[in-house]
Amino acid sequence: MPQRTGSNNKRVNTKNKTSKGSLIVVGVGIQAVRHITLEAQQAIENSDKVIYYVVDPITQIWIKKLRPDAESLHKYYVETEDRRTQIYSKMVEHIMKRVRQGFSTCLVLYGHPGVFTTGVTKPAIKMAEKEGFMVNMQPGISAEDYLFAQLFVDPGDSGCQSFEATQFLVHRRKFDTFCHLILWQIGIIGQLGFHPSNDSRPGLVVLTDYLKQYYDSKHEVYVYRASAYTIAKPIIQRIPLYKLPEAYVDFIGTLYVPPIAAGAGTIDKKMAQRLGLAKRLGISTKH
Repeated sequence: MPQRTGSNNKRVNTKNKTSKGSLIVVGVGIQAVRHITLEAQQAIENSDKVIYYVVDPITQIWIKKLRPDAESLHKYYVETEDRRTQIYSKMVEHIMKRVRQGFSTCLVLYGHPGVFTTGVTKPAIKMAEKEGFMVNMQPGISAEDYLFAQLFVDPGDSGCQSFEATQFLVHRRKFDTFCHLILWQIGIIGQLGFHPSNDSRPGLVVLTDYLKQYYDSKHEVYVYRASAYTIAKPIIQRIPLYKLPEAYVDFIGTLYVPPIAAGAGTIDKKMAQRLGLAKRLGISTKH
């Protein structure tokens, strides 16, 4: 296990590499340090190699104090590069290099490590499994968990749909206006590269025009971003749909669109009868 030195009380890794590499992926949640589970901390402490990508500096400092030898993936985020090919492939190769070298490797990501990390997590896991290495993932609190809590959304009351905004538009995803709708990364619609300073308005105009085909222009929507710190409040903008292009949206902003009418929608009478719910739903069984 990592040992403490007597002088500076820092942890240093004194372990030799394992006989065969492995990959464990952990999430540190949304709020800095406060959401880190004991399970995730133990994985960080006990792995031969720790590789991380987290967004807030406090968590970065915490990781480096726990594991001074931890390696950051931030250097791979270079503006203008295509994040889906060049950036992500370099990150995956960095991770797999350590695994192939025979190290038990811990990949640390913000939020839930399996939610909106498909560019890195999914390829790394698939590659590691294909090459015969042991793979594991531990959950973390995601931005969606926080959205449910802070906007008082219950996905169980009428169903919930969740899409990445650009894919939602380009692939014309089918969705139900009587369900909750969550669209992620609305600040970088149509952007395949990493350009966090780009203007989000053109993409928001396109999204607004598209949604207005299904919702009234005055339908109330929420632009949301969870806070990484307890001293700061989440960003919640409650606005009519037509004002979406005027909202403040950064590159990780999220849009929540409430159902047109909670619990409403077309009832399949035959299915209701088959399930024995016709009487309860007030459906006549007479032909």
